[in-house]
Amino acid sequence: MFIQTENTPNPATLKFLPGQTVLETGTADFPSAETAGTSPLASRIFAVNGVAGVFFGNDFVTVTKADAVEWEHVKPAILGAIMEHFQSGQPAIADGSDAGAGGHAEHDGEDADIVNQIKELLDTRVRPAVAQDGGDITFHGFDRGVVYLHMQGACAGCPSSTLTLKMGIENLLRHYIPEVLEVRPVAV
Repeated sequence: MFIQTENTPNPATLKFLPGQTVLETGTADFPSAETAGTSPLASRIFAVNGVAGVFFGNDFVTVTKADAVEWEHVKPAILGAIMEHFQSGQPAIADGSDAGAGGHAEHDGEDADIVNQIKELLDTRVRPAVAQDGGDITFHGFDRGVVYLHMQGACAGCPSSTLTLKMGIENLLRHYIPEVLEVRPVAV
């Protein structure tokens, strides 16, 4: 098994490409070791000293390291943990767990049409591009013209995330949906 790695715009996060499917559908975010209980793969990766976060996409795993750790010290152990996992035959996420949902928040009410347009633009224009960088952005809420988005994986804590939100996503949404006035990140 050969696992490729790619840098992301976030210097604290690396994207690992195992060459096979990680999650059939959706994404899964494990911002700490305590949240990894439903995932044998995330648990293995968190066993490596210095790992601060794990995120799964369809065909990739992004790992965020602690600030005090250098990639050259943890990368070999992370590669080993990913390889061991895929050779074990275990699933990335235990059966019956909803940790792989990774979808948008529900929104009912008078703004339902606007929210559906926002989600459609996110799914067709934003999320595929963000996945290329090892992350995901999901809809969290809409209130009085403000769109609240949750950033995951390489996007969470990325130095360029504010620029991505303001100059990219906000401009896109405002162009297509006049009711959108601003985009803000939320921490979940």
